[in-house]
Amino acid sequence: MKTDLYDKVKTPCYVIDKQLLENNLKILKDVREQSGCKILLAQKAFSMYSVYPLIMQYLDGTAASGLYEAMLGREEAGEGEVHVYSPAFKADDMAELVKICDHIVFNSPSQYRMHKDTVLLSGRHISCGLRVNPEYSESEHEIYDPCAPGSRLGTVAANLTEADLEGIEGLHFHCLCEQGEDVLERTLPHFEEKFGKYLSKLKWVNFGGGHHITKEGYDTKALIGLIKRFKSKYGVEVYLEPGEAVALNAGFLVCEVLDTLKNGMDIAIVDTSAACHMPDVLEMPYRPNIIGAGQPDEKKYTYRLGGPTCLAGDIIGDYSFDEPLKPGDRLVFCDMAIYTTVKNNTFNGMPLPSIYLSDEDGIRLIKSFSYKNFKSRI
Repeated sequence: MKTDLYDKVKTPCYVIDKQLLENNLKILKDVREQSGCKILLAQKAFSMYSVYPLIMQYLDGTAASGLYEAMLGREEAGEGEVHVYSPAFKADDMAELVKICDHIVFNSPSQYRMHKDTVLLSGRHISCGLRVNPEYSESEHEIYDPCAPGSRLGTVAANLTEADLEGIEGLHFHCLCEQGEDVLERTLPHFEEKFGKYLSKLKWVNFGGGHHITKEGYDTKALIGLIKRFKSKYGVEVYLEPGEAVALNAGFLVCEVLDTLKNGMDIAIVDTSAACHMPDVLEMPYRPNIIGAGQPDEKKYTYRLGGPTCLAGDIIGDYSFDEPLKPGDRLVFCDMAIYTTVKNNTFNGMPLPSIYLSDEDGIRLIKSFSYKNFKSRI
């Protein structure tokens, strides 16, 4: 994103850089074409549908976590495939999902049996799948580990029989979280050991999301080799459904300093909130980079940045700067396209940040929000 665009936006706001987004998509397209797999956009990470026409020039469709995401994918992603998975489906939602989805992945054999008649009576061919749990993961964040002991996500091998797969066309597993192809390579043997005996009767396997394919240093050639070998060994279609990799490092959050104060250290209050506008800062937790800023004490002036809500823990992190901060200064947080607009909220009546798109023609407002958006959610 060009730095001279920062002063043209109303803060707080997200700015998505079209060129950076397209750079990611080109990498994903290369993986698709060289491996023969299909790649879906996991909307749970990025649902900015104004750029779906661009995304669908490179990918095969969308993956949803429920009815509304599935509807969005069908409405905004053109002719792309629509896949949906949920730990459990309501009957009313299933009645709508069978009208719009190409793949429906169930969390357990009992869920499949519960909704099987609705699928069969839909008048459409819907490829049904089952999410399974290989009981192996290298995730460092328990909250995001779908294979942790006691996980509700997916069926373990001990609870599966040949009869459970009657009518099922594919298996889905998801074990990764911001991880590389090396973790996938170590995961696949666990999946094959537990579920490989079923694959000869199936049409596809979905490797899930969490693949950090567009991160610098990711070995895409190794991933391509893994996929090709798996496809050749079992004769199945392979799907990936990355979310982060689609828009990784393609977005920014621009905010403004409102005030500075001291309490044992320098503190700056900004017009954006960790709790409301970048909740993963608190949930993961992690510390997003700021353009031109450094680690604490790396530069001359160190500040603790906090939001304007009443939540004591609404702290973004500690950063250092070359010059003292003052009201009106603008700060630009990096990697703010993913898990931001999809997870933000209006706690304390905080306004939702506007959304801009930066492209070859400059910067344009995609959407802004008002008091009505806050009130309508209450």
